[in-house]
Amino acid sequence: MPNTTAHRLASFAEKLLGGPLPVGLRTWDGTRAGPADTPTVVLRNRRALRRLLYAPGELGLARAYVTGDLDVEGDLADGFRRIWALTRTGELNRVALGPRDWAEAVALAARLGVAGLPPKPPAEEARLSGKLHSLLRDRSAIAHHYDLGNAFYQLLLDESMAYSSAYFTSESQSLAQAQHDKLELICRKLGLRPGMRLLDVGCGWGSLLVHAAKHHGVEAVGITLSAEQLQHVRGRLAQHDLEDRVEVRRQDYRELPDAPFDAVASIEMGEHVGEVNYPAYAATLHRMVKPGGRLLLQQMSRGNVAPGGGAFIERYIAPDMTMRPVGRTLDHLESAGFEVRDVHAMREHYVWTVRAWAETLEENWADVVALIGETGARVWRLYLVGGALAFEENRMGVDQILAVRPGEHGRSGMPATREWC
Repeated sequence: MPNTTAHRLASFAEKLLGGPLPVGLRTWDGTRAGPADTPTVVLRNRRALRRLLYAPGELGLARAYVTGDLDVEGDLADGFRRIWALTRTGELNRVALGPRDWAEAVALAARLGVAGLPPKPPAEEARLSGKLHSLLRDRSAIAHHYDLGNAFYQLLLDESMAYSSAYFTSESQSLAQAQHDKLELICRKLGLRPGMRLLDVGCGWGSLLVHAAKHHGVEAVGITLSAEQLQHVRGRLAQHDLEDRVEVRRQDYRELPDAPFDAVASIEMGEHVGEVNYPAYAATLHRMVKPGGRLLLQQMSRGNVAPGGGAFIERYIAPDMTMRPVGRTLDHLESAGFEVRDVHAMREHYVWTVRAWAETLEENWADVVALIGETGARVWRLYLVGGALAFEENRMGVDQILAVRPGEHGRSGMPATREWC
């Protein structure tokens, strides 16, 4: 084997992985190792390797990529897919390094001039303080992601500003139509009619509030912790002349008063609640809907292996996030007093949704960089590519859960058939 920088690193990496490299590797001196017909990981400088040494695994790779110290030539999604495929089949297994292996690693780092202090983490990494899921910390966690700037989200999302899985009737359908169909599906499942009162817990940029008020004649209240979202929703309500029928507040779900609604929705907000607080969240949803009223919960799910989403997601995208198996969410809802009436798995729909966002990001790359900077743009590229693959490969899911708060003598007010189909 040639004694180049790339080949030295490839050889040691294969010891760590317990198998051949699934992608190519090129180092800062221009040398290359690994298979030729695959995406190529490019270490642009010694700092990239230092990031990996001080934070092995996902976090170090993410830090190196978002700063541009590490890049990928070729299809980024294909590179991820190759690595994860080999991991699942067991062809790549982390081996236990003995003293001789560690000595080799130290000697290799010294020869390559990699030794030194750990690089400073990127500024885009979340740095929260305080008690986990306290009111103050939850506000900070939401602000980290959702207060990135309304201009950025307006560029990324469709006109409805729906930041959750759409519902596609065909894979070729436009994202805008699929988001409209998702909002309409939610309204039909909730059985919304003119004059009913709707509560949207975690209302985002107001997509459901505006749709339900315009097309179903409801009066509505939405709550969000994001200052940017609050400002945007109020502007949309004024634009559509809905200020007298829709109210939006910057408020935590734990601060909701005792004022039951005819229907309650919470769309991809429960992931931010945390496992310890989820019983209180479910109890609040139960308290806020009238007996016989319906709850529509759309929520991402994940198995027990990585319920938080992984080091990259938790540091850069959604700090303190918890995704649980869908069965555990159902247990929480039933313990709170709900009767679960329907669970609608929509995993493939999120693949198509995230791919549409990723295409928009790449098509508007220069504008994205102007809004959130090069590092921020690379964070979002990594997030969307990885997210689409996670849903594609069933490592994450998303479900719409329809539940009812039973009334007197167990009456649900629900038909025996799916009238929304």
